[in-house]
Amino acid sequence: MRRLSLMAAVSLLALPGPAVAEAIKFDATLIGHAILPAETLVPAPPDAPAALQTSGKFTTRGNPARIKDAPSDGATLPFNGQPVQGFSGIKRTDESRYYVLTDNGFGSKANSPDAMLFFHVVAPNFETGEVVLEQTTFLSDPNEVVPFVITMEGSDTRYLTGADFDIEGFQIVGDEIVIGDEFGPYVIVADLATGVIKEFHETFVDGELVKSPDHYTMRVSNPDKPASGATARRSRGYEGFAASVDGSTLYPLLEGPLWNEEAGDWERVADGRVGFRLLEMDAKTREWSGNSWFYPVEAENHAIGDFNMIDETRGLVIERDGGQGDAELACKDGATENCFSRPAEFKRVYLIEMAGVAPGQPIHKVGYINLLDIQDPKGEARQGKRDDGRFTFPFVTIENVDRVDADHIIVANDNNFPFSIGRALGERDDNEMILLHVPDLLNASNQ
Repeated sequence: MRRLSLMAAVSLLALPGPAVAEAIKFDATLIGHAILPAETLVPAPPDAPAALQTSGKFTTRGNPARIKDAPSDGATLPFNGQPVQGFSGIKRTDESRYYVLTDNGFGSKANSPDAMLFFHVVAPNFETGEVVLEQTTFLSDPNEVVPFVITMEGSDTRYLTGADFDIEGFQIVGDEIVIGDEFGPYVIVADLATGVIKEFHETFVDGELVKSPDHYTMRVSNPDKPASGATARRSRGYEGFAASVDGSTLYPLLEGPLWNEEAGDWERVADGRVGFRLLEMDAKTREWSGNSWFYPVEAENHAIGDFNMIDETRGLVIERDGGQGDAELACKDGATENCFSRPAEFKRVYLIEMAGVAPGQPIHKVGYINLLDIQDPKGEARQGKRDDGRFTFPFVTIENVDRVDADHIIVANDNNFPFSIGRALGERDDNEMILLHVPDLLNASNQ
């Protein structure tokens, strides 16, 4: 198929098209709830530099500041060891285990040079409510595959940190793990058993190199402005990272739109909604096909949490706003304490359909479940239990969704340890994993 240039694709989207069918709301019922406590830490490998044996030394609420106090066991910054913290991608391995990815650390490149990058195997037990951490694999670059200077450049082991990459989505391909990064955005490939980096790939859309303000070649004084030369927003690289069910194709999904220089605006679909690029990559060769589609968000300030395919043409995407906390505890009448100033209002899992959608066009959003309106008739909730038989998942970042079987999906939050507070006022969020019964959503189709 002929490849569309970036401008041609945008022009195509501006053409009048058929009315967009509104996605249908489906019910979700809570079947299980398992929790990994927020203060869960793992020791750094014995061969890691001393600087990585502790973490959180350079952050106080996201602002770089060297913390000189003695490391804690998880109650206060800095920490002894590495926080398992927020999961930012999930993939089922068998009936009870999942691969999960921990993202870049403490929220930015500047404050995460001592936050190691790793992935895990976890086993949520929905009978007991516990999440067992079975295995952790640390990422490293001893063979100098990464083309830029990393934080641990002078070390022998060259472990990667949150100052190098912001890893947000992944797929398992044979004996390798393919990971999408937000900073570049880049795609990196590591050995599944050792975590050693084997490949590094730039992102190309319609033959053009995509750069965010954090791309390693960017040297700008104000990196948040499109005029700086970046074509993607800061921290809006890959968030979703799906694969076809046969494992032959990868579908990386950006968390934000690309800049359209000609229009002086971010990319939009025909009905005016902002559209995020959904790309296509060969899973074995890691070559870009040149094809891309658009995921249209319901509001310009929305973000993507995760993306996994469930069959040849349908997938699950988390779309969310930036709020956290139950709306019933929102600040009112000028109050600023003991309430949520910006409560969660939009947290959904969408079923999307790609069948019959040509490259350059928006995918179909068939239906969704509302994570702020989950049925809990049997009182399965272990936290956030309500008297009205409902359960909410009101976290600022919900970044994990995968199908478990024909009737169920698993959803988990990224708790941004130690900063997010969305479940209970004044308490750090745990890593929560919920099992949802959603047969109607999984059986829905746009055809």
